[in-house]
Amino acid sequence: MTQKIFYVLCAISMAWPSLAAQSPSSPPTTPITLQQAVDRAVADNPSLASAREHLSAVHATVLTAEARQNPTLTLLGQGVTLPEVNNNGGNPYYYSANVSRLFERGQKRRWRMEGANDTALVTESQLHDQERQVVLSVRQAFTNMLAAKAAVGIAEENLTDYRKTVDLSKQRLDAGDITRTDFERIDLQQAQFESDDDSARLNLQQSSAQLQQLLGVDHPSPTFDVTGTLEPPALTLTMTDAENRALAARPDFQAAKQSLLLSQANARFAIANGTADPTLASEYERSGSDNTFGVSLAIPLRIFDRNQGEKERTRYEIDSSRFAVVAARNQVVSDVDQAWLALDTAQHQAVRYNTHYLAEAGRVRDNLQFSYRNGNSTLLDYLDALRDYRSIHLSSLNANVQVWLAIHQLSYATATDILP
Repeated sequence: MTQKIFYVLCAISMAWPSLAAQSPSSPPTTPITLQQAVDRAVADNPSLASAREHLSAVHATVLTAEARQNPTLTLLGQGVTLPEVNNNGGNPYYYSANVSRLFERGQKRRWRMEGANDTALVTESQLHDQERQVVLSVRQAFTNMLAAKAAVGIAEENLTDYRKTVDLSKQRLDAGDITRTDFERIDLQQAQFESDDDSARLNLQQSSAQLQQLLGVDHPSPTFDVTGTLEPPALTLTMTDAENRALAARPDFQAAKQSLLLSQANARFAIANGTADPTLASEYERSGSDNTFGVSLAIPLRIFDRNQGEKERTRYEIDSSRFAVVAARNQVVSDVDQAWLALDTAQHQAVRYNTHYLAEAGRVRDNLQFSYRNGNSTLLDYLDALRDYRSIHLSSLNANVQVWLAIHQLSYATATDILP
């Protein structure tokens, strides 16, 4: 009885957040952090709500598995009979009551319950793995939106600064310091900066819509905003630590090990199903003034069908599950190693851009901009410096983004939060 109450409470607790998430979620009115976005997605994502409902349904099968066989009651009565040919009277009244029950042998109920419990554990691990995938998608979408906001800022800065150059060039044209061809070349270059600004704003809107969709918002809001930093954090984790974390926490690896236990339970249940289950019955009869009571025992003779096929099938399923555990473990280690190498590469690239190339490109642009505006450098040199700065600035931003995406991928591979 205690176990029944436990599973009922589990089903209710699993269903409650999904019931709350059935109505469309409204977008936040204030900028949210990465952790707030993750928490909201876990609570409101409709795919996760569906998976929780499925888990509640699987938990309910445990109640079915632990049920015992019901007895059968059979009642029979005869009150009206046709008279016999040589007798004016009819047969006497006849009543009977029969109670029978099948008794399971071979501990069938035990193995059936164990199989149902193992199935619930596998399904729960699969739910955790789905949550892990949603969290990764949210973290990636959040980082992409932060990057899109930063790209908009870069595009606006470049466009605003270049417009000043166009205005100054117009003054120089009016003063006769440059030719109209040089001015038009400068003016035409502004189209690229305007295009960059438009593309950056479109990318921001699309990133916002993608993140809001993961949060369960049915109609994305244009005022939705996020807050955070793209500065690469310092990590003290080692590859070996990451692998150990993953092997201890990865839900897909846990599901593989639980599937092996489920296969073993199914094999024991198949063996139990090869035993004969007797049916014990007792019957009371009353015919006229005579009362009788009897007991019967029916035992199936398992001569031909002894559940050989299921026994053989489940034996192979156990071997298959063992190989699946090995494959899952290898996949975990491979995922961690690949994510670690990607993070290490991204960190080196970010360091190069942030500590050297970005500042250098800014100095070159500023120097040539000042020199060109004062007539001391050529237009070609100035435009090349602008293009270099724009490219290096975006590459630096992308390098920082790649560090964060690699961190998220490593968190996904280890099924833990590796951020300090």
